[in-house]
Amino acid sequence: MKAAAAFLLLLGCLAVSHAWRCSEAPRLSYALQVDAGMGMVVATDAYRRAFFLSGRSWYRLGTTALKHVTVGPAGTWGTDASNYVHKLVAGNFKRAAGLTMQQVDAGGAGQLVGSRPSNYLAYCLRGQYAMPYSGVGGIGWSYLSRALKYISCGPLYGCWGVDTSSRVFLTRTMTPTTCRTSGWLYVSGIAMKVVEVGTDGNVFGVSTAGKVYQRVGINASRPQGTGWTAVPICLTAQSVSYDLRKLWVVTTSRVVMTCIH
Repeated sequence: MKAAAAFLLLLGCLAVSHAWRCSEAPRLSYALQVDAGMGMVVATDAYRRAFFLSGRSWYRLGTTALKHVTVGPAGTWGTDASNYVHKLVAGNFKRAAGLTMQQVDAGGAGQLVGSRPSNYLAYCLRGQYAMPYSGVGGIGWSYLSRALKYISCGPLYGCWGVDTSSRVFLTRTMTPTTCRTSGWLYVSGIAMKVVEVGTDGNVFGVSTAGKVYQRVGINASRPQGTGWTAVPICLTAQSVSYDLRKLWVVTTSRVVMTCIH
């Protein structure tokens, strides 16, 4: 009932929006978080179940309880309630021995990045270890010299992250074989709680007020872009992801939406 009321509110909002066309995605009850990459869409719900989208239906992804899931060139990875890291191997998630992470992202050029619980220090797992990992043995992480509560990478223009003060940072390059960066650049503007990077270099964020924004002016010579522009969604958001020209949003009312520019 709550989700239906939220969707009716959304319809009224979209009637005045011309730049973006949004609609309800295939329904996933109690959706919590979404991630898209490599043509795939994965999500978690409030019961810590992971799903993947096939056609118009969501299907359970493995049997491990996960609070966050990500998909990309590094594979399909997730974190559980105890912050242990898992990778999808042969249809089920295998726990990876090593550092715990409260959030991970597989969207870079083969590396996996993550944020530690408690101190939120950002780390990177090199591509030569992340991509072939089969669930056997431990994995060694490299420290990225930055505290970030959320981090996301793309294969084109590096990685973006949000620190504990909701400030946004960018590293223009991330070498997947070494995890070396070009250093972190502060991106002034709107306070964010989530920033996500798409495969094509597009960057979207969810502000601390739950509004969705797109970073504009991004290119090879200016990967930090020039400013933020609002995506006109009346409902407050908590999770976003972008792949193949489609924006995915999970609202605080647990509705999954898709938007096309």
